[in-house]
Amino acid sequence: MSIYTCPHCGEKSFNPLTKAIAGQMNSKGRACPKCGVRCVNGKGATIFNAIYCLIAIVLVVYTYLHPENFAVGDVNYEIFVVAGIILSMLVVPRLVNAFCFRMAEAIRLNY
Repeated sequence: MSIYTCPHCGEKSFNPLTKAIAGQMNSKGRACPKCGVRCVNGKGATIFNAIYCLIAIVLVVYTYLHPENFAVGDVNYEIFVVAGIILSMLVVPRLVNAFCFRMAEAIRLNY
């Protein structure tokens, strides 16, 4: 079930999974099954990914500098918080890319 259109040929050839895997403007993208042109998520996806990762890195540094805020009793949950933030850096942008932002032609040269 393809619900997203290719920016080059205009055919509905991308589903949420293939759109999520296509990546941002700095990736090589995913080839359209109909026309073969590589497509990526547009500038909005790239900007969202950059801002989200910047916020996540700031949270990791804050967690490192203030571990007492993440301790309950004698148990320190700092490592679990950092692992969750890093995992979210991988998952959240792909979920947002799957359902938001427009597709664009890849501008990266693939030799």
